[in-house]
Amino acid sequence: MIYGSLVALVTPMHADGRVDTDALDRLVDWHLAEGTNAIVAVGTTGESPTLDVDEHIDVIRRVVQRTAGRVPVIGGTGANSTSEAIELTRAARDVGVDAVLLVSPYYNKPPQEGLYRHHRAIAEAVEIPQILYNVPGRTSVDMLPATVARLAQVPNIVGTKEAKGDLGRVRELVSLGLPRDFALYSGDDATAREALLAGFIGNISVTANIAPGAMARMCKAALAGDARLAAELDAPLAGLHRDLFCQASPIPVKWALAQMGRIGTGIRLPLVPLDPSFHPTVSKALGQAGAI
Repeated sequence: MIYGSLVALVTPMHADGRVDTDALDRLVDWHLAEGTNAIVAVGTTGESPTLDVDEHIDVIRRVVQRTAGRVPVIGGTGANSTSEAIELTRAARDVGVDAVLLVSPYYNKPPQEGLYRHHRAIAEAVEIPQILYNVPGRTSVDMLPATVARLAQVPNIVGTKEAKGDLGRVRELVSLGLPRDFALYSGDDATAREALLAGFIGNISVTANIAPGAMARMCKAALAGDARLAAELDAPLAGLHRDLFCQASPIPVKWALAQMGRIGTGIRLPLVPLDPSFHPTVSKALGQAGAI
């Protein structure tokens, strides 16, 4: 099981949209130095919808090679086509990831039985640890706790990332009596501290792109049950938790990283650079977090 702060890593790009592999290597090195506990490559924050299959797998491969086993690597391999998700999951397994993250099928809005059969089919087709990913704000479908409980019985489905941002849902998942080796991860930075204190074991984080050391320390304190210290460490990050979503992610976080000199300004259509009206908002959050 992977505990602590898991960064949902951006995919750096040149101004013309090409993947910037040198910047990607530097980001991985920075996260290793700052204490990030695991790296999630090519999830939503990594612009998975706009990378073609070869690029998608190449980014995952490069992250695996750069980490060289020092921290776990989780590859984002979800799709709204079950066969495509199986293909991506096989390819990620073959380049050496430790696990995969599978977002709920988006746009086609399957019912709960469809979600169950989709994830079971991937798990049966590819022998690798698999983490569910519920983010209804993106997918327009909400994987209910009862469906999570059914899928937790599938041997290589090992956890879920819950990104609804609802502490009631957090408490419901904790109370389900899931298998002891089934991991609960927050996918919402604003409620991650409370989720960890309630029984989740990690946070798959956008904020960690900007403040990896601070997020790792906050998660460590919360996992140790030190609510006071976790709140103290989380307070300066509150602006990032909120303002990195002032426009669709990863628009704000990529702009912020560019301001920090970590990456260039590239982003792919249909996403565009951060609207200038939001520059002061994100800059203020960066300052509050001590990132600039």
